[in-house]
Amino acid sequence: MNIANNILKHYLKNVYFITGTAYAGKSTTVKMLAGKYDMIFCGENYHSAVSDIVATPDLQPDISYLNHLTDWKDFVTRSPEEYERWVFSVGREAAEFEVAELLSISKDKKVIVDTNIPIDVLKEISDYNHVAVMLCPQSMSVDRFFDRSDPEKQFILDVIKKCDDPEAVMENYRRGLALINSRKHYDELADSGFFTIVREDNGADTREEVCDVIAKHFGLQHLPAYKSV
Repeated sequence: MNIANNILKHYLKNVYFITGTAYAGKSTTVKMLAGKYDMIFCGENYHSAVSDIVATPDLQPDISYLNHLTDWKDFVTRSPEEYERWVFSVGREAAEFEVAELLSISKDKKVIVDTNIPIDVLKEISDYNHVAVMLCPQSMSVDRFFDRSDPEKQFILDVIKKCDDPEAVMENYRRGLALINSRKHYDELADSGFFTIVREDNGADTREEVCDVIAKHFGLQHLPAYKSV
């Protein structure tokens, strides 16, 4: 069954999407906006609770890859080109799970989403003032990828450290990250036509400023602030 995009857009009118490159501040901003404006928080990979159970190899082969993975060392030692392909394929497969979940939770309350839904799909199901793109330089996306405490990143780092040649594996993995955050993919986001904000590599703490800028873009500043974050 296919649902027309104008129908999806109507039922997703309470959903606000943040997408972009790694280390651009998406997760932090989504969490801050959710807390400040009492929105439903959908963090990175929020769909996995369902997709990990429902996905099948014939319909969602790249989501299912993880379900059938017996050794995580195989995950971190894939070629950079295969890692790049897999990441973007998972984003497209997961989009259907994301939309289904968002349709079910957004009827009566605003939702803020850290998403990997492809840009072309977001153009079909959402509007300019419901999408924000967050970007940062490739060097930050790659070099600081593991400079975060979230469990998924630290799990991958631990797997790499346990490989026979961790330095070589890390170099291989970083080449994959460089492809995922390449100029080509950066420009696809930057030139998408959506509202875009770029993280500067100057060491300044701009979390509050960025949060306020995106809240204004989304039109959230007129909502009551429930708590400071």
